[in-house]
Amino acid sequence: MFDPAGKGSGRPVVRSVVVTGANGGIGTVTALRLARRGFDVIGTARSQVKADVLVAAAAELGLGLRTVVLDVADPVSCERAMALVEEMTGGGAWAVVNNAGVPQAGSLEDVSDEQARHLLEVNVLGVMRICRLAMPAMRRRGAGRIVNVSSGLGRVPWPLGGWYSASKHALSALTHCLRVESAHAGVRVCLVEPGAFATAMLDRAVADLSAAGGGGAGYERTRTLFTTVNGRVPGPEPVARVIERSLSARRPRARYTVGLDARLLVPLHTVSPLWLTDWVKHTASGLPRTRSGHEAHLRDPEPQPRASAGRETA
Repeated sequence: MFDPAGKGSGRPVVRSVVVTGANGGIGTVTALRLARRGFDVIGTARSQVKADVLVAAAAELGLGLRTVVLDVADPVSCERAMALVEEMTGGGAWAVVNNAGVPQAGSLEDVSDEQARHLLEVNVLGVMRICRLAMPAMRRRGAGRIVNVSSGLGRVPWPLGGWYSASKHALSALTHCLRVESAHAGVRVCLVEPGAFATAMLDRAVADLSAAGGGGAGYERTRTLFTTVNGRVPGPEPVARVIERSLSARRPRARYTVGLDARLLVPLHTVSPLWLTDWVKHTASGLPRTRSGHEAHLRDPEPQPRASAGRETA
């Protein structure tokens, strides 16, 4: 590990880190932890009110950090915020932690185009937009670090969460490409894949299921599953520790999978046959594998034989 403030080298180097979505869950815990470890933290929030709450939380702990208002789904907001960060840091942040993200639970039939676009704008396009805006300063400096927070569900697609899994799968692919593309510039890129941790994310997913109508197959079981998991898993501190490790290590790993569930399910899902993973998902979500009894009379229509060529008329 190296000293994030550069004290061990005798040089007054302070490493500035932007943490997006720092007003709740993983983002808040990460911002406070990094500030405690000597990083110059700039946390982002979608409103000044939320930013002020973060500053107050830091002050209660005797910590100092700065904030900028940023909506990652808004290209203009991203450009303004990152330009402000460049002014605040005198040349651009040393690192960016792309933590901001949203869920979108519901069957693929129930999620609208508008909802899917918003999800992809925040979880994929917004993340890569911040990377693109942060890269020029890192290139000029010849050093930098980007940490993208994905999810274990990016590698374990889950029913009634297909769009969320798709967004995190896309983020994983883009992060791996960016790591290779930016290595020669001295920029190290890491992917963090958390499993389930107690944050508002699962609560929002439950709300998504209710807003989608909630009467479809598997909805009630999935709501119960999400609520139960959220009440039993630990808080997001382990994720914050891993993010700090990815920023403090001289040679960070390309991928960090965090949480017992993710470390177990990701490799199992990778090596297991599809029939087995499908069975697990059907069982856990309550989605039936076959038609229910009252639908048993509904059959695919029997194919009708075509009229012979000799009977066809011109």
